[in-house]
Amino acid sequence: MNYIYNAPFMEEMKKTTANMYRLGWDERNGGNISFMLDEKTVSVYLDLNNVIRRIPIGFEAKPLVGKIFLVTGTGEYFKNISDDPESKLGIIRIAEDGCTAELLWGYKDGGKFTSELPAHLMSHMARLSVDPENRVVMHCHPTYTLAMNYIHELDEKKFTHSLWEMCTECIAVFPDGVGVLPWMLCGTNSIGEATAEKMKEFRLVIWGMHGIYGAGKNLDEAFGLIETVEKAAQIYMLTAHLPRINTIKDEEMKALAEHFKVNYRKDFLNL
Repeated sequence: MNYIYNAPFMEEMKKTTANMYRLGWDERNGGNISFMLDEKTVSVYLDLNNVIRRIPIGFEAKPLVGKIFLVTGTGEYFKNISDDPESKLGIIRIAEDGCTAELLWGYKDGGKFTSELPAHLMSHMARLSVDPENRVVMHCHPTYTLAMNYIHELDEKKFTHSLWEMCTECIAVFPDGVGVLPWMLCGTNSIGEATAEKMKEFRLVIWGMHGIYGAGKNLDEAFGLIETVEKAAQIYMLTAHLPRINTIKDEEMKALAEHFKVNYRKDFLNL
């Protein structure tokens, strides 16, 4: 077996979590990531027949049976993952019953996956139903995005439109817009179900007064989506109290989307 600490997916996870902590998106033990791995790739580093222990996941995820995920641990600080990934991360496989996770590696101090795993797995199922290449679900608390929740209507069209106006690249990066949920109790199946329903339509979902969920084909894509929203929210917050002299017009956003040949939410523009 090859040394798993040198696996590309492990290196990517360590770099991504370190960057998210550095940017202030994942204070303390806030935030979580699940990264669906290729079985053939994982088998180069692990004996897939060696199940360390089994952990109930709290709901039935039959469509994901046999799928393998690298998942951040509950109560773990992103800033510590690079130094001790085997305690802070785990590699799990969804068992045949769809209700149990088989631990293949990690959580060595007796820990377990993030309490938001049901929301992650529900979002994976929703995204895979519309994009078979989706592999990552990422949750964090980006500062300006969260601040914007308190002074902006939590309306999907209006919130997306305000973000698109802030930076020329926005409509090209997330042309599908941003889904928005009101404040809900975290760590529950209810918020997971609501998020998954939004994920059928959006790759980004705002949790009101809490944070954001992003999904993508890889860690870079999910990170980049959130990063672009956060930059737009930062510009919004830096200018919200000032008179607006200039803006990107809806006709210009339409021209941008058509130039970059992206399938944008036409109903989110006022044309």
